[in-house]
Amino acid sequence: MSNEQYWEDDNLENELNRSNSNEDAGIANLRKAKRADEKRIKELEEQLAKFSRESNERTVREILESKGVNPKATRLILKDLDTINEDAVSNWLVENGDVIGYMPGEQKVDTENLRALKQQDSATESADTPAYSEDLVAALSKNYDTEEELLAVIKSLA
Repeated sequence: MSNEQYWEDDNLENELNRSNSNEDAGIANLRKAKRADEKRIKELEEQLAKFSRESNERTVREILESKGVNPKATRLILKDLDTINEDAVSNWLVENGDVIGYMPGEQKVDTENLRALKQQDSATESADTPAYSEDLVAALSKNYDTEEELLAVIKSLA
């Protein structure tokens, strides 16, 4: 019977070792999964920070362009501001605009549009309007008795 006892003790020990190794493997798997999750969280946080930074840069650049300011000032503004919106950028420009050559209230003149407007103005300045042409035709289509009457009407329309 003593051999049977050793046999049973060996079986019990083997079963305990198997259950301990299963528990150790489970804990190891949990630790491995935790490390993988932490790594993924770190990657996602880095992506979020990158997208947030790019969005802020784009927002500041668009605001600067709309105000006629060189967009290279974006980096300088981003270093000073925590929250990025039009009011914050406008306030920064009022307070620190002299650093980048911006004067509040100054508007960038669009020279191309100004040139086009001047061309339109000069072209329409001497042009006949439809109303003037109609008035002239109506006045000349009447029968005048003398040359002086016709000249007087022409002078009044000119």
